[in-house]
Amino acid sequence: MYELEVDEIKGFQRRLSELRTCLNVDNTKRQIADLEKVMSVQGFWDDPESAQKVVQEMKALKRVVGAPDDLHRELEEAEVLLQMAQEEEDASMASEIDALRERLGKDLHTLEIASLFSDPRDTKPVILSIHPGAGGTESCDWASMLFRMITRYCEVKGFEYEVLDFLPGEEAGLKSASLRITGPYAYGLLKSEAGVHRLVRISPFDANKRRHTSFTAIEVLSEIDEDINIEVREEDLKMDVFRASGHGGQKVNKTSSAVRLTHLPTGFVVSCQVERSQHRNRATALNMLKAKLYDMEVKKKEAELASQRDGQQDVAWGSQIRSYVLQPYQMVKDHRTGAETSNVVRVLDGDIDLFIEAYLKWKLGNMN
Repeated sequence: MYELEVDEIKGFQRRLSELRTCLNVDNTKRQIADLEKVMSVQGFWDDPESAQKVVQEMKALKRVVGAPDDLHRELEEAEVLLQMAQEEEDASMASEIDALRERLGKDLHTLEIASLFSDPRDTKPVILSIHPGAGGTESCDWASMLFRMITRYCEVKGFEYEVLDFLPGEEAGLKSASLRITGPYAYGLLKSEAGVHRLVRISPFDANKRRHTSFTAIEVLSEIDEDINIEVREEDLKMDVFRASGHGGQKVNKTSSAVRLTHLPTGFVVSCQVERSQHRNRATALNMLKAKLYDMEVKKKEAELASQRDGQQDVAWGSQIRSYVLQPYQMVKDHRTGAETSNVVRVLDGDIDLFIEAYLKWKLGNMN
């Protein structure tokens, strides 16, 4: 009795032992030490909002470090429980053991995914923006569907998100939206969504019920550390103010507190309307702009490295990464990895783990 369960737990333990060498625990511990130094500085709590961000990042990093040890301890306890059940020939524990085995298997799988992260930015919070392409109402509606998909994914994962900017469409959907997302490996998981998403369906806005194709771009940036110096000169900025609206505007004053910044040398445009204060919105928008500029520099270096690889080429920003077909058949397919599923409803409800895991493995393979 329970011989198979014992073998499976032992298999989990072997896999965990291998994973310990893959997980970048030492680097994570250094990050924790750096944050502890920041938190020990006098006046740290003078800015509660900034302090809270540091605390949340610290919690996320400690979860990363503690997860292998916690799972190792639980696997040892599970092995003892199984041995007791075997010795006593207690069949009444079968359902409890099955549930424990399933949970431990999921926890181990989560660690296996964490072992695929190689970018030091992977543990950082995310600034994610959604921009519909040409196509008017149809594309705006598709953008709102992707907005819901991302926020549902965050809710399922237990990630926290705040809407930094939201511009509703004239008839339906949205014209643009930006989110700040925090959680364990937030950037590492969500970077798979960067690119153009294509939708094929019979349009609910077409009286003739014709099939339409819509495109929406998702931009995924990691929030940068304060010790990374990204210079933004005041003379290179154009600032516009406007009244908040949509998701953010429902909770802020209807004054011209929302801020839009244009970086003249690059043409980058960012906006924030989540705060009541114009000054705070400007500060948040400036951080978003710095994240864009940092991401641009990182991509330049990646492109230089990619050009040195024979026969390998990374997918460039702006290319079509995934198609969602609702009619004449149902299919979601990632064009980079080949991952696909016919369960479109679940994907649009935030179940995108299949594509995220396939992307991480594909990206790691391209790096080797």
